[in-house]
Amino acid sequence: MHAEKLRNTTPEELRHQERELSDQLFRLRFQMKMGQNESLKKLRDLRKDIARVKTILRERELGIEANPHHAATASATAAPAAEKAPKAAVKAAAKKPAAHGKAKSAGKKPAAKKRSEKK
Repeated sequence: MHAEKLRNTTPEELRHQERELSDQLFRLRFQMKMGQNESLKKLRDLRKDIARVKTILRERELGIEANPHHAATASATAAPAAEKAPKAAVKAAAKKPAAHGKAKSAGKKPAAKKRSEKK
């Protein structure tokens, strides 16, 4: 089942499709437990189809436009700005704990030395 095909259906049809897929999944799981069926691929495919239907229903509920070309261009323009900010934050965070860590642990012995002294 393709997402493009699902996007062209009405919400009522999607809910009906979700119910049918859930029923099929239940029956297939029941058969698996009874040892009648060993088709794991079909089980995975059903779960993915249910997820696709639920995703499209949720997108419509939130009013999200599901245009893959639009999402790709938006993430491409935001990516360079997003890369610079975290690097600076990581560098600043890395410097602060190092200075505090040395002052606190300078007077203490490592745990390995304490164990060796007890023997």
